[in-house]
Amino acid sequence: MALPQIVVTTPAKVNLYLGVSTERTPRGLHAVRTVMTAVDLVDTLTLQPASTLEVVCVPSVRCAPRDNLAARAALVLSESIDRVPDVRIVIDKRIPSQAGLGGGSSDAAATLVALARLWDLDPAGPEVVGAARAVGADVPFFLYGAPALMGGAGDVLERTFDPVELPVVLVRPLGPGVDTAEAYREFDRSPVPAADPAPLVSALEAGDACAVPLAVANNLDPVARRLMPAEEAVATWLAARPGVLASQVSGSGSCVFGFCTSHAAAEGAATDAARRGWWACGTSTRGGGPAIVSDTWHG
Repeated sequence: MALPQIVVTTPAKVNLYLGVSTERTPRGLHAVRTVMTAVDLVDTLTLQPASTLEVVCVPSVRCAPRDNLAARAALVLSESIDRVPDVRIVIDKRIPSQAGLGGGSSDAAATLVALARLWDLDPAGPEVVGAARAVGADVPFFLYGAPALMGGAGDVLERTFDPVELPVVLVRPLGPGVDTAEAYREFDRSPVPAADPAPLVSALEAGDACAVPLAVANNLDPVARRLMPAEEAVATWLAARPGVLASQVSGSGSCVFGFCTSHAAAEGAATDAARRGWWACGTSTRGGGPAIVSDTWHG
């Protein structure tokens, strides 16, 4: 007999705007304002009963079990409500690691959503949101789903926007990516002032799909390019490509995304990038976070 299970799909994200400050939050983290939106590239998580917490990634990723954000999310939530996280979580990975696409954070949010279903919790309730914030700065965004302006350390919701669908290509050079902690240390050595998020916020408020690509900004972009020369090569190639309206590094890298004139242009750019030996994906922006697509476990 097949084991009962909960299956969740969960998206990647790109940072339309990222403004990192040298100021610190009360928790000692960099103060950050960011606007993120989900894209149509997803991981799939399957949760099943087990004797103890276990997380398996397919294909395997270079991550110690204690550093896996899905495992950490299960532990934090279970401890906060005095439950035993006796689940096996299998993650079908499509979102590349160390890419600035939030794959680990998205997997953590999906784990919280599935466990909230299993344990009869409100997925937007204080236990779940608190666990998300404790696990990582990007995790709360995925719980909300809609494009969002986040403050604090990037973990505090300021406001959401209606989704604006735009064709986008994602390109990441192969090999180890940029370590986020190293990117922030490099930023501290030579801080770059943050751009004003107002133009992007206005474009999203108006639902202006033409204005959004022209308003993207990220003051970690130059840091990421310095730390990974291959990323600079991707960014230069993408910026010069016909059919790409605007491009920048997502988060601290190592993925560069480009808004395109059409879905065909995004797919064409992805095909050409793959021929150059880079990981690439033609996709589009979207609204929505983790989605439970099957549940044969929860009564």
